[in-house]
Amino acid sequence: MAIRSILAGVGAYLPDRAVSNDELARTVETSDEWIRERTGIRQRYIAAPHETAAFMATAAARAALADAGAGPAEVDAIILATSTPDQAFPATALRVQAALGVTKGFGFDIAAACAGFIYALSVADSMLRTGQARGALVIGSEVYSRIMNWQDRGTCVLFGDGAGAVFLRADEDAGRTDRGILSTHLHAQGTLGDILYVDGAVGRHDKPGHLVMNGREVFRHAVVRLAEAVAEALAANGLTQRDIDWLVPHQANLRIIDAMGRKLGLPPERVVITVDRHANTSAASVPLALAEARKDGRIRNGDLVLMEALGGGLTWGSALVRM
Repeated sequence: MAIRSILAGVGAYLPDRAVSNDELARTVETSDEWIRERTGIRQRYIAAPHETAAFMATAAARAALADAGAGPAEVDAIILATSTPDQAFPATALRVQAALGVTKGFGFDIAAACAGFIYALSVADSMLRTGQARGALVIGSEVYSRIMNWQDRGTCVLFGDGAGAVFLRADEDAGRTDRGILSTHLHAQGTLGDILYVDGAVGRHDKPGHLVMNGREVFRHAVVRLAEAVAEALAANGLTQRDIDWLVPHQANLRIIDAMGRKLGLPPERVVITVDRHANTSAASVPLALAEARKDGRIRNGDLVLMEALGGGLTWGSALVRM
């Protein structure tokens, strides 16, 4: 019988410090009204010095393992999506491996910007399906506050820090019960790399780098590409929009999220939204939103969940999961 990846546990971590729009407006030329009208954001979390990508990822991973009733011995792989690693190497995933006390298997980081979690989920799913691993932690962890230009109100108001994680288990019976990851779909278009990027690199002391974005162009491509990825996922599984119970989108901008909900014909109460409180946490945004909706009881076993994200690269993708 074919193996499927079961999403056995979810976890999240948000920094201690929440920064409201009003607080941000004391140091940046902006206002609560300006930010809310354009993005839907009213606050974001900003990491303290000790709240590194590895620190937050470890906390989210521990929560996911606890939710799954699993321990370090069940972890064969750690795949961590981040654009803000603590070091060029070793991979942040390996710092998490050490912190969790995982003594076997392997780990590595994936850099696909805001689509990173979908990319990491797809890679982990492939490894479980082929038997390369039996249990995998998939994590998104970001400290975007450290690559922000805090004088650029067009970008610094949009992002926040945090981490989300899921624990996947290989299951031979999942196909019979129609549970698990049904399919994932990944795309990229490198010719659009200059509409959202960081103008520097790790290891360049002369130019550590800040995020740069052409918001109008990103918005235009996001709605089109994400709609295509969603349609692709449904077609691959012989499903329609009416079959979707929950949309868990990348939390970039409330306008984009609303547009996707309308395209799918989903009422607002079936779309998980955290952008108002978390802002855009890049690769962490989808698992953070999933963890919240799972914890508060909205998403239940048996629900069909559609996840999608688009990020710099451009990179984008979708995943369809039966909880």
